[in-house]
Amino acid sequence: MSAYTSTYLKRASYLPIEGCKPPRGCWELNSWPLEEQSVPLTTEPSLQPHRYLLLYLDHETLSETFIDSSGQYVSSQATDFSRNAYCGYEHQILSSQERLEEDALLAASKWKVPDVDLVPFVRSTDPSSSYFVILNSATFFRVGSRLEVLVHVQDFRGKPKKYGGDYLQARIHSPKLQAGAVGRVVDYQNGFYKVFFTLLWPGRVRVSVSLVHPSEGIRVLQRLQEEKPDRVYFKSLFRSGRISETMKCNVCLPGSLPLCNFTDLSTGEPWFCFKPKKLPCSSRINHFKGGYTKGLLTAAESALFQSGVNIKMPINSSGPDWVTVISRRTKGKDNRLLHCISIFKTVCKTTWIFRMDVFRWNVFMNLIFSLVSDLVEFNLGSPKNVGPFLAVDQKHNVLLSYRCHGPPIRFTSVFSNELHYVANELNRLVGGKNTVVAIAVWSHFSTFPLEVYIRRLRNIRRAVVQLLDRSPKTVVVIRTGNAQELGPEVSLYNSDWYNFQLDTVLRRMFSGVGVYLVDAWEMTLAHHLPHKLHPDEVIVKNQLDMFLSYVCPLET
Repeated sequence: MSAYTSTYLKRASYLPIEGCKPPRGCWELNSWPLEEQSVPLTTEPSLQPHRYLLLYLDHETLSETFIDSSGQYVSSQATDFSRNAYCGYEHQILSSQERLEEDALLAASKWKVPDVDLVPFVRSTDPSSSYFVILNSATFFRVGSRLEVLVHVQDFRGKPKKYGGDYLQARIHSPKLQAGAVGRVVDYQNGFYKVFFTLLWPGRVRVSVSLVHPSEGIRVLQRLQEEKPDRVYFKSLFRSGRISETMKCNVCLPGSLPLCNFTDLSTGEPWFCFKPKKLPCSSRINHFKGGYTKGLLTAAESALFQSGVNIKMPINSSGPDWVTVISRRTKGKDNRLLHCISIFKTVCKTTWIFRMDVFRWNVFMNLIFSLVSDLVEFNLGSPKNVGPFLAVDQKHNVLLSYRCHGPPIRFTSVFSNELHYVANELNRLVGGKNTVVAIAVWSHFSTFPLEVYIRRLRNIRRAVVQLLDRSPKTVVVIRTGNAQELGPEVSLYNSDWYNFQLDTVLRRMFSGVGVYLVDAWEMTLAHHLPHKLHPDEVIVKNQLDMFLSYVCPLET
């Protein structure tokens, strides 16, 4: 055995496993017959693995961790953290380092809500009677200064609240300049919040604060996340000849009915369907979103999710809602703005862009085609949002490829043989200076407990680190999630609060890995346009400009 190979254990029987009963979609991965297979090691056994320093700021505390060359988390401190078990995820076969990281991520994402019984609606947070105050609003601030805003929330009786846990979003903006930035919210757990902004441009700067969900509603969202992770459900069509059956599928399935096990052998990503009564598991044809579970809330809980009342409602200022910012004195020109690429084809040549994403794909492609007039789509006969999609510019030697990520994915229909996991696709790439990988994985995980998303990102990160190890000049870009419009129903499945948790996990897991970030989260929060799951073209254009600035940086 060479220094770069080792032995791992693999299931002897191929998937799907018909009539699978244990582990009901859980994680006893060594319960099948095993055989040995030689595969590349994630680290060299005789060498100290490389470690990437990872630093991040959590409120006022600076913590330090490491990621080694296999994409594995390394830390010397343990975090005592517990949550409700989901589908056997507490029995995952994790290394001690992976367990430490998962505990730290769950602790960092934990939302502090009061440990009280469900309160009447009139005692919940009322954005119309709450208010904010700009501290030292009469002062002239300079560019680069910190602005502090104090928020005080009250209930529908007009009485001050004595506990926190509300989800607020805050931004500063100058409409004439079309400039905006996002603030950092600190919850003092007593009805008061403080928002911190960095003033980035001169002129009159306005402050806006919104209540996304009251703390009482957050408790409901937490309950749904832990107790109803299958509230978005999926199905697959099984067919052989004239016989067809449609069965429910998910990461985890309750009950004692026989299962088809479609867990991915390479990544261990779980996926199960109830076994058809007449057909074998191998007859699965496709995957599609089955629908949304209704009737999730009681009448009292529904009152906490009302459009125009307590979902993404503005909180007014009790005084001035703006400050004046003056420029700093500088010597000569100080041009630190990000230069976006305007003529892609004259700057970037022999570039392969490989994208696994689901956001505004048609808008994104139209913008790419407007930049690269010689780019020609190669029709593969597949839906553009699903893929595979291929476009080629033979003149400038550019290949653009796209494919959606593996389940869970809420598309109308995807053929089973087109369900590809991101980590597996990355492991097939050679990489190099002419290869660019763009990844976005978030929205379709919003209904699940965070452990499901952490596992997916852990596999992707390991593949990214290995790609960068074998081809260091490969450019890897990750797009974050974004804010969206919310109503009473959407809030239960795709709330910004859920996606804020996913965003927190994603940033921490890829910090220090050597990837670039397109911060769609802050781009949408800071922009004056309404929030949308699929942002308007001008926002997508901003994201594309930032993406291309990483792909083809201007020479300085």
